[in-house]
Amino acid sequence: MSEKKAKIALYWCASCGGCEEAILDLAEKILELVEKADIVFWPVALDFKKEDLEKLPDGSIDVSFINGAIRLSEHEEMVKLLRRKSKLIVSFGSCSHLGGIPGLANLWNKKEIFKCVYEEKTVENPEGVVPLERARVDEGVLELPSFWNSVKALDQVIDVDYYIPGCAPPPNVVEKAIEVLFSGELPRKGTVLAGNRALCYECPLNETKPEEISIEEIKRFHELELDPERCYLDQGVICMGPVTRGGCDALCIKGGMPCTGCFGPLDDVKDYGGRGIAFLSSIIRGEKEEEIESVLEKIPDPMIFYLYSLPKSLIWRRAMREWKGDDVE
Repeated sequence: MSEKKAKIALYWCASCGGCEEAILDLAEKILELVEKADIVFWPVALDFKKEDLEKLPDGSIDVSFINGAIRLSEHEEMVKLLRRKSKLIVSFGSCSHLGGIPGLANLWNKKEIFKCVYEEKTVENPEGVVPLERARVDEGVLELPSFWNSVKALDQVIDVDYYIPGCAPPPNVVEKAIEVLFSGELPRKGTVLAGNRALCYECPLNETKPEEISIEEIKRFHELELDPERCYLDQGVICMGPVTRGGCDALCIKGGMPCTGCFGPLDDVKDYGGRGIAFLSSIIRGEKEEEIESVLEKIPDPMIFYLYSLPKSLIWRRAMREWKGDDVE
């Protein structure tokens, strides 16, 4: 970045809003950001409209931070517009980075989701009214955002330069990432702006972890009283720390919960869930197939390994097509 004040944009797609709060969690550090940059587009916090973004010259925004997965045609339209207007696009948070929790909806298609929400379980809707993609107005026909058959991560829709992981990214990661982006010495394109060692290396329980972990029973964390001084995996609780990127300071572990993997895979991993399954399989005690199967049966749901990364996985599209046919985008 040059020494002149930079221009930045922030946009929210399909997510819970926690990533927007993560910016505010910078506290007084946000004042330093304001000293370095002018916010030229942040519609969730300031009175910006799409027209304001369209009027900006192409490439005039230095950095756009986009959080949330891509679920609607409106999301696609906005991120493509931001891509055109921006020098750098930063994927902010797990939903943008990997598809996130919204990506679990890829276990179903649009038709199934609408049937569940509008006909069966969620709302009282005897007439079966569903969201429209077109509506008649006085001037003619109004095109409305369409709901996609599948959720996508940001880089499955536009070109992304950098990634800030986390659900939501903690302040220390956001602060360091912003420092890098404004340092004038950018890392290689595609870099995830966090650590590239497994979370176990910064886990406070690493010191008491045995040299070799071997589990003979998988337990859910509510089924026992976790020993806060002992490695959770060694207690039979699934913890994704060994296959998850570090940098979060092991906040969940310190809070008495196992890692669920929101920072995503290390650089050399192609399929995060697959790496998690492979690791767990390697520490199960048992020589006979039936012994191993009896342990694996305690896994509550295989999607626990794809909690944040299903849209980016290598297996889901093939599996979904075999299961549901070609009605998958």
